[in-house]
Amino acid sequence: MPDHAPYRDDDIVNPETRHEESDVNVRALLWSVVIFIVFAGVTHLVLYAQFHAYARYFRNEASQPLTMMGHPPAVPATPRLQPFPSKTILPTANTPVTDMADMRKAENESLNKAGWIDRQKGIVRLPIDVAKQLVVQRGLPVVTP
Repeated sequence: MPDHAPYRDDDIVNPETRHEESDVNVRALLWSVVIFIVFAGVTHLVLYAQFHAYARYFRNEASQPLTMMGHPPAVPATPRLQPFPSKTILPTANTPVTDMADMRKAENESLNKAGWIDRQKGIVRLPIDVAKQLVVQRGLPVVTP
């Protein structure tokens, strides 16, 4: 068998140059790929088992109360501080609904009517529309630190 491959006459031939057989360790490269795949598989199996263990743990945990406090009765015992309107309670009684209406009425009055905050210091409360007009006319106050 000839030492070299047949060449044409116009080819450049360098007989000292040959194929390098020791550049890449193919066996080590294949082992690293195999180890990586095994490690990935083991990691996925561990995560799968951990997920199912946590799911089982929290499924059993959900039936227990979140606090050590006991459940309150369905309706608080009398005397109740604020009743909700019903057939037996008059609609004029203080209820959370009437309290909210009273609070909103008071807030609207303080926004839309002028009044004194402190007469001795000369501090007044202006209606919101007037206050907006004054800010537009005078500009925002500049406070130096």
